[in-house]
Amino acid sequence: MRNTTSYESPFCTRYASEEMQHVFSADKKFTTWRKLWVALARAEMELGLPVTQEQVDELEANVDNIDYDIAEAREKVVRHDVMSHVYTYGKVCPKAKGIIHLGATSCYVGDNTDIIIMRDAMQIVHRKLINVLSNLSKFALEYKDMPALAYTHLQPAQLTTVGKRATLWMNELRMDLEELEYRIANLKMLGSKGTTGTQASFMELFEGDTEKVKSLEQKIAAEIEFDGVVPVSGQTYSRKIDAQILATLSGIAQSCSKFSNDMRLLQSFKEMEEPFEKSQIGSSAMAYKRNPMRCERITSLSRYVMIDSLNPAFIAGTQWFERTLDDSANKRVSVPEAFLAVDAILNIMLNVTDGLVVYPKMIRQRVMRELPFMATENIMMDAVKKGGDRQALHEKIREYSMIAGKHVKEEGRENDLCDMILADADFQITKEELDAILQPENFTGRSSQQTEEFVAECIQPILNANKALLGEAYEMKN
Repeated sequence: MRNTTSYESPFCTRYASEEMQHVFSADKKFTTWRKLWVALARAEMELGLPVTQEQVDELEANVDNIDYDIAEAREKVVRHDVMSHVYTYGKVCPKAKGIIHLGATSCYVGDNTDIIIMRDAMQIVHRKLINVLSNLSKFALEYKDMPALAYTHLQPAQLTTVGKRATLWMNELRMDLEELEYRIANLKMLGSKGTTGTQASFMELFEGDTEKVKSLEQKIAAEIEFDGVVPVSGQTYSRKIDAQILATLSGIAQSCSKFSNDMRLLQSFKEMEEPFEKSQIGSSAMAYKRNPMRCERITSLSRYVMIDSLNPAFIAGTQWFERTLDDSANKRVSVPEAFLAVDAILNIMLNVTDGLVVYPKMIRQRVMRELPFMATENIMMDAVKKGGDRQALHEKIREYSMIAGKHVKEEGRENDLCDMILADADFQITKEELDAILQPENFTGRSSQQTEEFVAECIQPILNANKALLGEAYEMKN
């Protein structure tokens, strides 16, 4: 039954996927702690410490057997979350109770688990980002030839194509993907560094055998499927890692916000729309409304992520010496919620990019209203070839353009620049000749070829390398 008497995070009730929520769940966290304790015990056994196979097997058999009531009750007594879970684990592993957490400090389980969780969360983000790129690549190729009005300063500029504009969205997301893949590939575990990062406790356990202490870390990393550990640390891994990862998430949010804002403007222009269900209500007061609520949500959540990325930046810059605990409470909130928000953003991106609606006639209409201004250079050059005076023609076009602009802006009339040019014998142009010039496809430059080249050279190799991840869709639930 839904909890209605106390606060619940909207990320859990409304936005983020169950998959991402599980990554940051208590079960994921505490079973990972136990897996790390198993890895530690196994490595210590293999390196000759008094740990038996029977003890390791007992620990391994009870990884998922967590009694949260016992852990909670114990934490109230000892005021220490890690030691309360060591105690709880020992309750179901009586033979191994004495060797759980041997030589380790709290950050052995806490920090290594944080790294594992962020790796798993980044892999979810990676998969969804790949599928967004797949959707947009199909859209770009479908509309690579359709002329559309392009803008600088949100003022009509030269033409582009609908597909070419989509490459701008994709290119920024591609940059984010490269950054994300770098973060995943270069992520290292903390390892077993001890209280201040000197591994003193493990040197004591292994009687000064440096090679065994180093081997211990590598064995643990291999069991948890990491290719290595950080080279040096204080008690914790450097908090710059959190800052770098959330900066990457912020980058994804920035790109998605750019897309969503463009879509909101295009929907206002009636050129394109996000998907709109048959029974969807756009406004409680205005029944005719078709509000871009999905893209608005992307924009809203993106702002949260961009601002949230400042949290680990401040933490990284204010840690004292080998560690302080002013990171913990902030980390518990800022890191999970950044991932939950990006997960929600990408879910919406999957939905919107899979059902983008294009209105070709509206796009053409808006193009044709501005095209006469853009075609004046071509019209003038055509007249010069027929013997016209370039300077005189240029001045006439300037004057006619001013008049046409006044007609449009002040009188609400259609653009009549072409009518004035046709009526002026100095231009020596017929209606048929003018119509031939006024073809939008003549003014899109290399837009179509650029779109084809970008998809083939930059996006398709990504999709080919990640074929097993393709085919994901998302249905909006609210």
